[in-house]
Amino acid sequence: MLGLFVFFYATVHLSMYLWLDMQFDASDIVEDIVEHKYITIGMVAYLTLIPLTITSTKGAIRRLGRRWQKLHRLIYVTAIAGTIHYLWAVKKDTFLPLVYLTICILLLGYRLMVWLRARRSSPPTANRPREIAGTA
Repeated sequence: MLGLFVFFYATVHLSMYLWLDMQFDASDIVEDIVEHKYITIGMVAYLTLIPLTITSTKGAIRRLGRRWQKLHRLIYVTAIAGTIHYLWAVKKDTFLPLVYLTICILLLGYRLMVWLRARRSSPPTANRPREIAGTA
């Protein structure tokens, strides 16, 4: 549910940018995306949210099976891109964007640590032939 709220907020944020800042002028929008790196990375963050949102239903989870988990690892890219977008967009007071970036890095670092620890402790039987793994 949190991811859907993030998508809703990002959609409102993007809509305000397209409408109020760019007046829906496609050439100005493309020029702005190319010219400003914070807009570029914000668009990357938004584009990675789209498949995550579309596949957030129970039906999509069931249809995708294990591929759903792989697809939803895009959230790591989205989180980093979103916090960098915020940091680069702020001109003077970067305290809050740096706090959010630090929290994001700490949380992702913790996830990486847990993943590495689990990978080291699990026996490597998944890649072995059946007779070697003892299931023949």
